Amino acid sequence: MNESDTGAVEFAALDREDEEQLLPQLVAHLREHRSRLRQEWSGRIQDSHLLSSMTPQEVGAETTSVYDNYVEVLETGSVEALQHYARDLSERIIPRGVETHEVVGIVLLLRDVLARSLFEKYQDDFDLLNRVLDAYEPAANRIANTVAVSFVDERERVIRQQQDSIRELSTPVLPVRERLLILPIIGVLDTERARQLTEQLLRGIRTHRAKVVVIDITGAPDVDEAVANHLVRTVDASRLMGASVIITGLSPEIAQTLVTIGVDLSKMNTIGDLQGGLEEAERLLGFTVTRADGSP
Repeated sequence: MNESDTGAVEFAALDREDEEQLLPQLVAHLREHRSRLRQEWSGRIQDSHLLSSMTPQEVGAETTSVYDNYVEVLETGSVEALQHYARDLSERIIPRGVETHEVVGIVLLLRDVLARSLFEKYQDDFDLLNRVLDAYEPAANRIANTVAVSFVDERERVIRQQQDSIRELSTPVLPVRERLLILPIIGVLDTERARQLTEQLLRGIRTHRAKVVVIDITGAPDVDEAVANHLVRTVDASRLMGASVIITGLSPEIAQTLVTIGVDLSKMNTIGDLQGGLEEAERLLGFTVTRADGSP
């Protein structure tokens, strides 16, 4: 190791030692002035029009909790504890409509309020002030980054959960009668939705012990090659579980697409419309279909 490298290591060691000595002083100062600093921070949040979807009482409770956890992390340096708290915070405030930029904004405002407080305390000793800020700023930036990342992760999890719920509502598996299910598909059928459709259908076949399934795609405007092949696999999987599949509502455009891309139509039992599909399903189940005029 050359002389410059040795100097750099010694300087870093001195920085860590300085930080370990100064952080307890910072924490004591921030706890001593907790009420005043938290109120100043709350005022800055209000002036910046952040957390506007929350009531003043909710903002007060959350800012108190965030402030105390912020100071605790400065003291302990425990990122894991901060991540756990940030996830809990996100679970509480995301349902209230709080956006990512608001969370980042309030944490940066807190960092600024606390930094200004430190400047006021140490402004008469410029060298000590620099050392204090050198100890505070890396820790404060780490806290801001951790809270922001945790919030984004939780928000994405909530969005995925909502998307799954919406997809389940948009592709309901409906029991029509004993051993007969109908799956009406409405809207764009992409690869992800087709995959979920298969999962829901297979669960429905097992739950209802279905023997026949009618998949009605009257409401699907178009399907691409990947989705068409997925439908074929859905038919095959349903057969393996003991259920026959009837597909109804094929539009001329979709029919042409299936022929063009070379889908194996021998695996598909297709009927023109939903009524005809239900009649065929009942015949497969052994029921006699009688029309209103009494003719079979």
